[in-house]
Amino acid sequence: MNIKRNILLNPGPATTTDTVKAAQLVPDICPREREFGDLMRAFGSDLLRVVHVTSEAWATVLFCGSGTIAMDACVSSLVPADGKLLIVNNGAYSARAAEMARAYGVPHIDLTFPIDGLPDLARVEQTLAAHPEITAVYTTHQETGTGILNPVREIGALAHAHGAICIADTISTFAMIPIDAEEMNVDVCMSSAQKGIQGMTGLSFVLARKSVLDAAAHNPVRSYYTNLVMQYEGFEKTGEMRFTPPVQVVYAAKRALAEYFAEGETKKWARHTRVMNAIHEGLESLGLEEAIPREIQSGLVAAVRYPDDPHFDFTRVHDYCYERGFTIYPGKMQTEKTFRLCALGAIDVPDIAAFFHVFGDAMKA
Repeated sequence: MNIKRNILLNPGPATTTDTVKAAQLVPDICPREREFGDLMRAFGSDLLRVVHVTSEAWATVLFCGSGTIAMDACVSSLVPADGKLLIVNNGAYSARAAEMARAYGVPHIDLTFPIDGLPDLARVEQTLAAHPEITAVYTTHQETGTGILNPVREIGALAHAHGAICIADTISTFAMIPIDAEEMNVDVCMSSAQKGIQGMTGLSFVLARKSVLDAAAHNPVRSYYTNLVMQYEGFEKTGEMRFTPPVQVVYAAKRALAEYFAEGETKKWARHTRVMNAIHEGLESLGLEEAIPREIQSGLVAAVRYPDDPHFDFTRVHDYCYERGFTIYPGKMQTEKTFRLCALGAIDVPDIAAFFHVFGDAMKA
């Protein structure tokens, strides 16, 4: 395809392959056709393979929208009227889940921690012990605003020890960092097509134990469009999404997932790792500092402090890079000024080398 290739170093949507772009060029089809329903069902089953669970015990629920719609569905749907949601909050995306809980009137505890460090597991356990009404614990696998990798396995174990389910926002780690949902003590996880599988924006999905979905059928209906149970049961009964899906985006996602399996979980993670290492090396060569210690980083996002120079203007640097085919992204740390470089998408080390050549020129300019 004769399409300019841009290198997106933002945390999604990610750089895609030409074959994924081309997969959208399909004959028109009504999404109510059985053929399209079969495609979505097979796609959902394949998504379960990414986190090493089976369709006997787990289900995929598809939604039309960005990753935030999957968060919305989980927060609004998975807490009983007499239950409570514990949100382990150490960043902008966990804070977004807390905002959703407030918007829907979901009983919850917003357990906040500093955004530049890991959550205190002792405080999580103390909160669970003090509040037996907690029925679900929500955590973000990678806080994409900082690149911190949270201890989901340990948080999930604490949730289970106190009779609660574990909901993990894996939007920015799914199909990148290898995930075994059972081994990680996760009962519900989520992502979107434009992130790890390297598809197009507009399709998101929640992966959940069927037992969790069955139990949630008794919960209050706080949202009509994003109700997880209604979406799940509707598809199981009809083989169709309740509302019009993004048809061409689904075809692209199917192709992207096929490319994920062709590359392989281990090789894909190795590629992201070498890309991230190249980003670290490039930052060091320019004397730029990262805001988060390497030992608690995910290996996918670098939060970079602004240089201590009054002439630095992020917008001008961004625009210089953008005009030359490279996208960088603002930070989400309220405590200090940062920007982010991310290792998502169909990119490799030569792309990072080309970026730092342009970025270095931008800094000089």
